[in-house]
Amino acid sequence: MTYEQVAGITQVAALVFFVALFVGVVIYAFWPGNKKRFEKDAEIPLKKDPDQETEKGDG
Repeated sequence: MTYEQVAGITQVAALVFFVALFVGVVIYAFWPGNKKRFEKDAEIPLKKDPDQETEKGDG
């Protein structure tokens, strides 16, 4: 095998791997069982941080 053949096979294999990985992530993200978890995690930035309350009073 020449370098060009090995490089071509490797490029195709990497492309297939990353496409499969992308499809897996998309399936995971849209899986109906994960909806509650994602909704709960989406609210995290909106919650008050108890550590910030004590830091304001220390100043």
